[in-house]
Amino acid sequence: MTLTPPPTPTPATARPALLRRDGVWVLIALALCLLSAVGAFFVQTNGATVAVKDLRWETASGIEMSALLYKPDSATVTAKAPAVVVSHGWWNNREMQDANYVELAKRGYVVVSIDMYGHGDSGPLPLGKEADAGTGMYDAVKLVAQLPYVDHSRIGVTGHSNGARAANFSLMIDNTAKSPLIAAALLVDNEGFYTDLTNPKKYVNNYGSRDVGIVADQYDEFFFRSYDATGKELTPPREFIHTPNAQSFLEFGKTPSGPARTAATYYTSNVDGRDAFRVIYTPAQTHPWGPFSKQTTEYTIDFFQRALGAPNPIAAGSQTWQWKELFNAVGLVGFGIFLVAFAKLLLATRPFAALRATGPLELRANSRRGLFWFWGALVVSALFSAWSYIALSQWTAIQGVVFNAVPTWIPQGAPFFIGLWSAINGVFAIVVMTVSYLLFGRKNGQDLRAVGILPGWRRFFHGIGLGLVVVIAAFSIVFVVDYFFTTDFRLWVLAVKAFTPDKIGIALLYLPLFLIYFFANSVAINGFNRFTIREKEWVNTALLAVFNALAPAILVIAQYWTFFATGDLIPGFGGIFSIWLFPVIVILAAAAVITRKIYRATNNPYIGGFIMAATVTMISVSNTLTVAS
Repeated sequence: MTLTPPPTPTPATARPALLRRDGVWVLIALALCLLSAVGAFFVQTNGATVAVKDLRWETASGIEMSALLYKPDSATVTAKAPAVVVSHGWWNNREMQDANYVELAKRGYVVVSIDMYGHGDSGPLPLGKEADAGTGMYDAVKLVAQLPYVDHSRIGVTGHSNGARAANFSLMIDNTAKSPLIAAALLVDNEGFYTDLTNPKKYVNNYGSRDVGIVADQYDEFFFRSYDATGKELTPPREFIHTPNAQSFLEFGKTPSGPARTAATYYTSNVDGRDAFRVIYTPAQTHPWGPFSKQTTEYTIDFFQRALGAPNPIAAGSQTWQWKELFNAVGLVGFGIFLVAFAKLLLATRPFAALRATGPLELRANSRRGLFWFWGALVVSALFSAWSYIALSQWTAIQGVVFNAVPTWIPQGAPFFIGLWSAINGVFAIVVMTVSYLLFGRKNGQDLRAVGILPGWRRFFHGIGLGLVVVIAAFSIVFVVDYFFTTDFRLWVLAVKAFTPDKIGIALLYLPLFLIYFFANSVAINGFNRFTIREKEWVNTALLAVFNALAPAILVIAQYWTFFATGDLIPGFGGIFSIWLFPVIVILAAAAVITRKIYRATNNPYIGGFIMAATVTMISVSNTLTVAS
């Protein structure tokens, strides 16, 4: 509980120094973004020897398709190259396949990384049409088969999670084609089709004479289990290789018999006059780690070098995509710094000068009773955050909306779920702050106007205007980087990327939910819980950052501790809900730092709260599934 006195005026001579410092930080942020773009560009183009094209085309399915095309210089009309169509999983986008397109392209493959229908920049997915054209993958295969520098007899497909499901759908469509196009398929972190599609009790070879492999993670949250007739789980994912499904797959669709076949072994058979192979890899990793895994990338390289041949053979263990990830992460840091530095720099301009705090916001140590309220609020809020997340994940009434399984006016289920959870916690934070103020703060001299909680409507909306300019400027950098370098800013599942105009309209649906949380969170951090700890404010900031992210971090740790120890997830806590928390942990920790720094310059908690809410909303709606129902 802060007992901050009103700010005192800052000497005029100090202001130019502050402006120079803010300007330097803006330049540092821009330099990091440029370094990120240039570095990632040179890695993904293998030193500018691979051309990258951003494709948009209207497909036979009537939906606009988005994809990245990687064409090595060695692929020409006279030296045709093999090609691979790669796909991300559900709630992701084409850039999530960067490990594959970087490594395959530098080995001479033509690579097309798609946004499945409903994802990224592709058109919305019609409800119930997931199998049509392999959720867009088969439309991409048909495009690749028309490229004059592609060897049409050597086209492969691979996808992660539901991207592997898209590959399965595409293969079944290809089975009915007069001239099949797909020669090889690697299914990463999703099941194969083991039995007759009309008779699940009969094992068959659904893949014909193609080379086919499966990556079956030992700790996959969703797949590779076996069940009895009542639905009871018999084997966890780490025992998948011993199941009848796996053994039948390795025996080319026969009912399992004879010696058991093993993981990471290539089994060959002559099918329809052609030698084909089957292989199952079983890395000891989780489902979401697949696109970010050196091991899985090595499997992918080795698989396609065996199946399609490599124009430029390089050992599978020799990988450079991690450098692209590093450069992408540098850009993410630069983006975060820009949000703060540019907001503070704008305070020197005439339109926003009135928002600058008139002096340093002095602090003093809290009282013993104040510390009791401080720690009590943190613990109670963290407990409520964890409980509400689990409770919301088990609320069956919203499951159809969250997973876009029913017709609804909500086009994106995942941002709705996270936004709803955020709003619930925002309301809870408001209740906690109200009780704290009435029972303690008011009696101990807390002045809501002095600490910016009641800034007045004019100052409030003035601050929102500044926040809007900052968010627009920050995403303008993202679009410039996308246009000139075809890269973005990301770290694993946390991505800041360019988006299509329709995402702005979708964002407006969810922005109110995120505003409730980030306004309340910034007020709590800066108006109620700002004081020195051991005479240092940064310790207070760090502590609040930890507690901001504590509940989701504990849920993730508990989930995977249980999974690794027992082979199964926490009962009643679905795997996707813990996966959705990965970026949330980083975002919530960063929110405490970003809003604190902006507050210190403005004495206004709502500016930082708006910047975080708008930024997080755009990140959410541009990195998920959009369904047109």
